[in-house]
Amino acid sequence: MRPSILQIQDLCCGYPKFRLSDINIEIPKGSFAGIIGPNGSGKTTLFRAITGTLGLKSGKILLAEKNLRTFSLRQRAQNIAIVSQFIEAGDMSVEDYVLLGRIPYHNRFAFFETEEDYRIARKYMEMTDTWRFKDQLMSELSGGEQQLAGIARALTQQPELLLLDEPTSHLDITHQVHILNLLQQLNQEMGLSVLMVIHDLNLASEYCDRLILVNQGRIHTQGTPEEVLTFQHIEDVYNTVVVTQNNPLSGKPAIFLASGKVLKEIQEKLKNSRDN
Repeated sequence: MRPSILQIQDLCCGYPKFRLSDINIEIPKGSFAGIIGPNGSGKTTLFRAITGTLGLKSGKILLAEKNLRTFSLRQRAQNIAIVSQFIEAGDMSVEDYVLLGRIPYHNRFAFFETEEDYRIARKYMEMTDTWRFKDQLMSELSGGEQQLAGIARALTQQPELLLLDEPTSHLDITHQVHILNLLQQLNQEMGLSVLMVIHDLNLASEYCDRLILVNQGRIHTQGTPEEVLTFQHIEDVYNTVVVTQNNPLSGKPAIFLASGKVLKEIQEKLKNSRDN
């Protein structure tokens, strides 16, 4: 059994009108995991608890079996990298933005990047295909390009765990697949542990090896995509009629929706067959 990269034990946290309760999660090192669930289910709250932007009321979070509460901010940044849903960098060049990922490794009185910083930044910019517009301003990039730059910056931190908040939201299918293929490559070839919040159940199924389904502030179920993405679980949580079948290429579960018109036609056919 692989050692854990992330353990969440009896976590309780949240806000006056919403709270996560009894959250227990264990993610093996080298996993590509996804947090899924309907709007308002607690995905973002859980993400903020893991990143440390939301305090815990009880429970603990362990990174590689070490309590995150014992980590300094610098240690956190050296071990966990975060890519937000929206990249805010203003009028900064792409290369300068990516180089910010090296700050956790600078000495207190180091005011300039080293040759090693530039080497590491270039390595991950080339890997994410962002080196070609290194001199452009972040504000000049498309949403998909900004996400790639955000990933390059996160990788320059050389983390053990990469956290992403809905990295494919508001992107077209080309950029969605490009970014998720990149994350999959990093996971498989570098052994990087990845945990992301994602809305699209079919993308979550296709790319993740572990899913955590959140509903009403609690873990509804967790496990492999095959274990989590059953029509029973989806209908229970999303209150929506679906059909699940295996993707003929990957064998992963694929979710199909039925419109209200189609459901009404099916109900009428069933009613007529009973009447006859």
